[in-house]
Amino acid sequence: MTDTITLTGLRAFGRHGVFDFERENGQDFVVDAVLSLDLTKAANSDDVTDTVHYGELADALVAIVTGPPVNLLETLATRLVEACLVDERVQRAIVTVHKPSAPIPHSFTDVSVTMERRRGEQR
Repeated sequence: MTDTITLTGLRAFGRHGVFDFERENGQDFVVDAVLSLDLTKAANSDDVTDTVHYGELADALVAIVTGPPVNLLETLATRLVEACLVDERVQRAIVTVHKPSAPIPHSFTDVSVTMERRRGEQR
């Protein structure tokens, strides 16, 4: 299967992090998601119900980022990638969550964690 749906640069405000000031002040997080699934039926029918509705996917991912805080990007990325696999047509999901304003006392561009999960994969 080589079909993919890609959503990049989804920005949402969250309060994730291990430090109290991260929880209090919050910051933007950016999510990239790549879904692998068979898009043949949607391509032939031209019907949104035959594919993953990327607007609804974006809503679900933003709800997780803006929801209850977690300490680690790894935990947040796991929740996001699991949300991508809720639709049973998705066979594989790769999610990268960026924390461009992470509290690092040095000049840097970005910190991110990437999680990849396949349907039926146990962790």
